[in-house]
Amino acid sequence: MKSLLILFVLGTMSFTIGNGYEIGDKATDFKLKNVDGKMVSLSDLKDAKGFIVTFTCNHCPYAVMYEDRLIELHNKYAPMGYPVVAINPNDPIAKPADSYEEMIVRANEKEFPFVYLFDDGQHVYPQYGATKTPHVFLLDENMIVKYIGAIDDSPRDASLVQERYLENAIKALQEGKDPSPATTKAIGCSIKTS
Repeated sequence: MKSLLILFVLGTMSFTIGNGYEIGDKATDFKLKNVDGKMVSLSDLKDAKGFIVTFTCNHCPYAVMYEDRLIELHNKYAPMGYPVVAINPNDPIAKPADSYEEMIVRANEKEFPFVYLFDDGQHVYPQYGATKTPHVFLLDENMIVKYIGAIDDSPRDASLVQERYLENAIKALQEGKDPSPATTKAIGCSIKTS
């Protein structure tokens, strides 16, 4: 009986460890509801040379601290073909402030220039392996994962940023190079499930 329990635990671990994309993996497209009520997939974003897929939310203080930076990133890089694709992965039962209705309110308050999608049923974030809000996955035009991690090295104060990880990764792609570093540690709130 004890050996069966150990086998069960080991079998379960293989499903929970190492989930999510790694650098070089091809991301699967998705179709999620935007705050304007329309369903959006990455393939709908025409002329994209890449995608700044960012798991974020309404309530997390870290996500809120990065909202203006995400707006700036989108306004700077979307015209170059790298739009921000923001996805709220949180279960609204666990965190009512992250409900679809509250997403609409927040997007209007902040005048988000990018799509803000709801991962209803929490199917997309586990595919990516996102664990925090915010957590960034930079994909190239073929949806190959090129960078995973933090936006920069100063969550609390944009004026103290010394390393712009995401921007450096985008610049590397623009130059036909692989980002270095390709991964950094995402700092933020854990994704909420019920």
